[in-house]
Amino acid sequence: MYDPLNDSRIAAGQAYPHSYWAQHTDIAAPTAPLQQDVHTDVVIVGGGYTGLSCAYQLATRFNREVTLLEANQAGWGCSGRNAGFVLRGTGRLGLAQLTQRFGIECARLFHQEYGEAIAQVKQMISLGNIRCDNQPEGYLKVAHNAAMAAELPEQAALLQRQFGYQAEYLSPQQLKRDYMHNTQAYGAVRFPDCFGLNPLALAQGYTAMAKQSGVQLYTGSPLLSWQREANGSFLLQTPKAQLRCKQLILASNAYTPKGLYPALNRACLPVLSSIIVTQPLSPVQLEQSGLQHTQLVMDTRALKYYYRKLPDNRILFGGRSAVYGKDAEKAVYPARLLAALKACFPMLTGLDYDYHWSGWVAVSYDDLPRVCEAEPGLFYAAGYCGSGVSFSSLAGVRLAELASGVAVPALPIYQSQLAPFPLPAFRRLGQQAYYQWGRFKDRYL
Repeated sequence: MYDPLNDSRIAAGQAYPHSYWAQHTDIAAPTAPLQQDVHTDVVIVGGGYTGLSCAYQLATRFNREVTLLEANQAGWGCSGRNAGFVLRGTGRLGLAQLTQRFGIECARLFHQEYGEAIAQVKQMISLGNIRCDNQPEGYLKVAHNAAMAAELPEQAALLQRQFGYQAEYLSPQQLKRDYMHNTQAYGAVRFPDCFGLNPLALAQGYTAMAKQSGVQLYTGSPLLSWQREANGSFLLQTPKAQLRCKQLILASNAYTPKGLYPALNRACLPVLSSIIVTQPLSPVQLEQSGLQHTQLVMDTRALKYYYRKLPDNRILFGGRSAVYGKDAEKAVYPARLLAALKACFPMLTGLDYDYHWSGWVAVSYDDLPRVCEAEPGLFYAAGYCGSGVSFSSLAGVRLAELASGVAVPALPIYQSQLAPFPLPAFRRLGQQAYYQWGRFKDRYL
């Protein structure tokens, strides 16, 4: 599997992974690769949510001439591989942690921005009439042990008191009665405005909207190299043609090849997330497990598990995977996920999975993303830490605003670049150590 820490180039024209999404989504025919040299106003690299959203905004709102390069097919990367969790947030810091780091007023602005991100996704779905199987709202943050459960009532109260957000604490009894018979669930906080959808269908919808707005989209066209010319513009090289542009926007996030922009590479740790989708549950299995709902679920482990029931009564179940791309397809990883699912729901002991796939997410050093102008005329958005379905759409909006000279909200994530990891050559060793500590913590603490 392509590994952005090891591979200097990403192969072009690859098919979508054998995922549940790829098998249950109407895929539009890919556009042709770039064959001729182009002069354009803005070039965007990356055909995921961020790049497509940015392209759409630049074309429709700012009347810019936009060319978008995608190495494979639109949504081939994380935008078509994720679990479809539209959450209120990004990065890995909750509002309490943001309050400690930046103060309550800044944390409230974060909260407002996260609400804007969900609203942006809903608006795009409505404007594009996107059929992406969006499900009824609700997200459950589930305590996996009694110690974590003790903190939940105050977390819900803090969200209500300081942010005016109607989070709801659920006792273990309420959780079992209304949502699940999970033997490793000790209570939850319910977030009322988050929801699930088909992420690849969403990416397909964004693609259609961008093309209809006049964006020139070239698939099978990886950016191989770039350089700045004497007048400050950019010269870009693809396999068969060159482009010249005034502004360059990198929206490739965790899929950015090694060496394409070293400052971004040093500031992100690509981490594999792995997903299985089970066989459809029978009516008896649904009743026994309590999984009659479509709420999103994520637990409080250091190495989190996340899951949801899909429209055809299958269970999507995900968590961390291999450290290196070359190991992503090993059978041990879906087997671990299936075992973890059955540990939570022992009544599903006979269940097997029909789909397994993996994808990269970009983890930042300080657990927060950045949307910024890294140097004159060069912009990027990256570091969503696996929580980017909603925020990446808004990040595209903010990138378009930055590139067009429009003020963005006064949040730290828009005021600075991603910080490089100390000793970046040893990031994977640090990741392995964290996984060992996380397993110990989740089991014993």
